[in-house]
Amino acid sequence: MTDIQQWVSHRRNTELALIVFAIVVVVLGHATAGLALYGSVPSGLPVYTLGLGATAIAAHLAVRRFARHADPIILPVTVLLCGLGLVLMDRLDYSYAQRFSPENYQSAATAPGQAVWTVIGAGLLIAVLVLLKHHRVLQRYTYLGMAVAMMLLVAPAFFGADQFGAKRWISIGPLSMQPGEFVKVMIVVFFASYLMANRDALALVGRKVAGLSLPRGRNAGPVLLVWAVSMAVLIFQRDLGTSLIFFGVFVVMLYIATERTSWVILGTLMAAGGAFVVGSIEPHVKGRVQAWLNPMAIFLPEDQRPPGLISEQSAQALFAFGEGGLLGTGLGQGHSYLIGFAGRSDFILATVGEELGLIGVTLVLFLYVLLIARGLSIAVSVTDPFGKLLAAGLAAVLALQVFVVAGGVTGLIPLTGKALPFLAQGGSSTVANWLLVALLIKVSDSAGQASTQPEGNATILTPVVKVPDEPSARPTGG
Repeated sequence: MTDIQQWVSHRRNTELALIVFAIVVVVLGHATAGLALYGSVPSGLPVYTLGLGATAIAAHLAVRRFARHADPIILPVTVLLCGLGLVLMDRLDYSYAQRFSPENYQSAATAPGQAVWTVIGAGLLIAVLVLLKHHRVLQRYTYLGMAVAMMLLVAPAFFGADQFGAKRWISIGPLSMQPGEFVKVMIVVFFASYLMANRDALALVGRKVAGLSLPRGRNAGPVLLVWAVSMAVLIFQRDLGTSLIFFGVFVVMLYIATERTSWVILGTLMAAGGAFVVGSIEPHVKGRVQAWLNPMAIFLPEDQRPPGLISEQSAQALFAFGEGGLLGTGLGQGHSYLIGFAGRSDFILATVGEELGLIGVTLVLFLYVLLIARGLSIAVSVTDPFGKLLAAGLAAVLALQVFVVAGGVTGLIPLTGKALPFLAQGGSSTVANWLLVALLIKVSDSAGQASTQPEGNATILTPVVKVPDEPSARPTGG
């Protein structure tokens, strides 16, 4: 066995060992929650263990066969987060069923459905690994993908169902989906391709204003267009989370491509200005701002509450974090179900805070940081510009979504209503995030292959970006 084969085998064996460790941790958590809730190990524990284990091992075998040079950390962390989410949802299902009558929609179990979506997401990951031969194939469908993404993004405004104050769902019979979850992946592919082709023009400096080097006016058009679309989503769909992620990821990728801080400053000012105006006139967004500024005011007499404040979820989340303290009350021994239906979505982090304490929240956030860090590491190590921007953009999407959810639940920023990736209930979110992980694994496989090639051959993978202002510069590779 050659050194390269040993290196590849070590990576895959490390991944398998970490997956087994993740499954053991999750199974122990499931058993602990059952003992706390009803004094016995859950009867469905063997089936749960077999199902999660089979799903994780199937994904691992696909990586071993079709992406054998890939990063060994990404898949185990994903399995651990999904498994922990299922444990928390199952624990909350029991409490909701005890609290509400069978006729109440909040009493319905959500963990079985989430388990199905997890299997579907893992199946999508396997399909991507098998069918997508190289991540650069995505460049062929850049504008088609963006056109589809834009249609999906605006569709809820016309055909969507208004649920919980926002129009981010499309309902088809008994099923509903959030197209914005898939759009966040699709726009990263488009931005990566667009910025790779136009980064030199976007990096050019226009005039200076107050010491800040602003881009040329004609190059600011794409930013203005993306800003306008994000504001439209915020106004017509009242979807603060999708709007922030959509615009934020473009600004982050724009900075990575051009290395110009002026884009970041300009983008931040535009986002803050637009959010301030919309937050002042849109009742739903205004209500969330009031809940952020005065969460405890919900317990005042109704005539003394700030205008637009109608939910006690933010206050209940703060109570849950306070009750958890450093070590938490223990799985199954908290009362975060008092938050209501949101306890299974974005507020599931409050359950972590109450039952696993500050240490548990820190460890969960560390898992997300680990995923994000691996994505950025892949962006540094992959050799082609499109792959670099794609990996960095996917990591940025994950970072932004975790930030807006965790920030909203802890009171750092207003609530956005987005689902915490992998941990929270949501079929669209789960499947879309498995797709995100699949693309990261595929790019990391390319980076791993390049690192094992002789230095002279590795440069073959690096395309030369066309420079618009110099007609003599021609692409020579890629």
